Amino acid sequence: MPWNFEQVAGPFDFTEGPAWDGEALFFTDIPTSRILRYDPQNGVTSVFRTGTNEANGLMFDKDGQLYACEGGDGITFPKEGQNYATDGRRMVRYEKDGSTTVILDQFEGQRFNSPNDLAFDALGRMWFTDPRYGNKSDDLELDHQSVYRADPQTDGTWDLHRITYDTTKPNGLLISEDMKTLYVAQSAYVADEATELRAYAINDDGTASEYQILHNFHPYRGVDGMVFDTEGNIVATAGYHEGGPGPMIYVFAPSGRVLETHPMPFLPSNCTFGDEDLQSLYVTADGRLWRAHTERKGSLIYPN
Repeated sequence: MPWNFEQVAGPFDFTEGPAWDGEALFFTDIPTSRILRYDPQNGVTSVFRTGTNEANGLMFDKDGQLYACEGGDGITFPKEGQNYATDGRRMVRYEKDGSTTVILDQFEGQRFNSPNDLAFDALGRMWFTDPRYGNKSDDLELDHQSVYRADPQTDGTWDLHRITYDTTKPNGLLISEDMKTLYVAQSAYVADEATELRAYAINDDGTASEYQILHNFHPYRGVDGMVFDTEGNIVATAGYHEGGPGPMIYVFAPSGRVLETHPMPFLPSNCTFGDEDLQSLYVTADGRLWRAHTERKGSLIYPN
C-alpha cells in the first residue's frame, strides 16, 4: 500500500535530524542553527533551541536525553554586549536546564570534520559518523572520514574509538538490536567513490569486521538517514530527481533485499517513526516536515 505523505511543518531552510520523544517530533533547521518541535496534538511547530552550530542529526538516549551532531564550524553572536563565540564540529548533549554539555570534539587531538548522524546501542554507547560535505575542506585536520563509537564512563567522560577505516563519506547509521551489525550509509556524491548501504559485523570487542554491500546506489544518490522498524527492517531516505528511480523511501530487509519503495516529490534527508502508536513515519525533505501513516511500527531506543 503506498504511503501518502502530508506536510505538517515548514517551509524552513534545510530540515534534518527528526527524533521522537513520546509526545512531539524534534528536528533541525541546519542553516539557521535551530531545533524545532512539532506537536501532533495541536499541529503547532515551535522553536525549541537556538545557537546549535548547524546541528544535523538528533537522537534521544534510553533515558530521554537529547544528543546532537553539531556539524558547523561555530557561531559568533552578541551576548550581553559582547561577541560570544561557540565552537562547533562536536557531539553534544542538550540538558533540560538549557545548557549544553560537550561530549567530544576531537579525535587524537584533531578536530572532527563535521559530525553528521548518530545512534545509541543497548549498552548506551554512542555511534556517530564524521564526514565532510560541500566544497570547504581547507580547514580539515583529520585525513579520514570515519565512524566512531563513544563509550560512557562512570566519571561522565566518554572513551572514543575509531570504527571504520574504509569510509569516505559515512552518513546515516544504525546498530542492530543484538549489537552484532553496524549499518552505514557510505554516501559519496562523486564518480570515483562508493555510494552504498553497508553492513559491518561488530566483533565482541566492539570493533568492526569487513563490510557487506547490501545495496549499491552508484552513481546515484544513496541513503541519507534511516530508522528500524520492529521487524529489524531498515527504512531509509535516498534518491534524487537527477538520475535513477528518483527520491523515495526504501524499506530494506537486514539482508539488503528491497521490500518496498515509496516515492516522494522532494529529496528526503532523514526519517523516524513517531506518534502514539509509532506507526507514523516522519520525514524531513525540502525544508519541511512530512508525515505518513504506515502499517509498519518503529523501533526506537527511546521511547520504547
